[in-house]
Amino acid sequence: MNSKALLLGLFTVVIWGSTFAANSVSLSGGFSAGHLILFRFLLASVIFAILACIPSFKIRLPKKEDFWKIMLLGWIGISGYHICATNGQLTISAGTAGMLIGSGPIFTTILAIIILKERLGKIGWVGLGFGFIGILLIAIGSGDTSFGIAPGIFLTLLAAIATSLFFVYQKPFFTRYSAIELTAYCTWAGTIPFLIFAPGLLTTLQTATLEANLTSIYIGIFPTAIAYLTWAMALSLANASSISSILYLEPVIAIIVAWIWLSELPSSLSLIGGLIAISGVIVVNFYGKKETIANSHSDKIEQIQ
Repeated sequence: MNSKALLLGLFTVVIWGSTFAANSVSLSGGFSAGHLILFRFLLASVIFAILACIPSFKIRLPKKEDFWKIMLLGWIGISGYHICATNGQLTISAGTAGMLIGSGPIFTTILAIIILKERLGKIGWVGLGFGFIGILLIAIGSGDTSFGIAPGIFLTLLAAIATSLFFVYQKPFFTRYSAIELTAYCTWAGTIPFLIFAPGLLTTLQTATLEANLTSIYIGIFPTAIAYLTWAMALSLANASSISSILYLEPVIAIIVAWIWLSELPSSLSLIGGLIAISGVIVVNFYGKKETIANSHSDKIEQIQ
């Protein structure tokens, strides 16, 4: 991928990696899962509505033939993901949630190959394998005794699948819409189902701790609005499988932030897993893609012959 896509992807993952600890702070400070989801997306929706009023951003209405496709995309990738991920975090730690969401690139790559017909070379598959092994080691070394049995485990895995579907099916729309347009559409669409959590929101805002309120504002502005936009921009500049491999860094960042913010200390095995996961990202980004390009050139030569 080009350097701009890489930088945008890395920025996004760092912000998203902080979300798990931030969610824990808000949930433990007086927010329910539903109120936290609704508040963050109401804030993000308002931000995109303001941007839509600024002529220079040129946010157009979606085409009629794309309307329901975009709505469905928002419901799966935004509504489905956040309901599963946030409720899942009620029974598992921030670090474990980050590690499970870190399995997303595996699903994204497989879906990109099947649906988008993208190709990944042998070295790329080896890199993905290393990344997955690293994530497993992080999970095993997390020391979370509820791992594998808590309801949050299954909800968070569903969230990982939902966000993978979102990333893959989002890609074709970039030929017709800009990154900011598509992010705004999906944010607005995904916010609608969250309105079911509206009752009691004002009471929660009044009774929650100051830290929980400030953290929820941070979540609404940065991980929800800004990071989704920068990720869409990165995805529009690179193929889905390569850019999504950067998500292997997310569990590592989630552990580090949780360690600093929540005093959740990672074990030595988790640190080893993090190094392996980062190695997998490097292999996919700098070797797997090159091999794919080489294979594509070889195929074209064979067709000519």
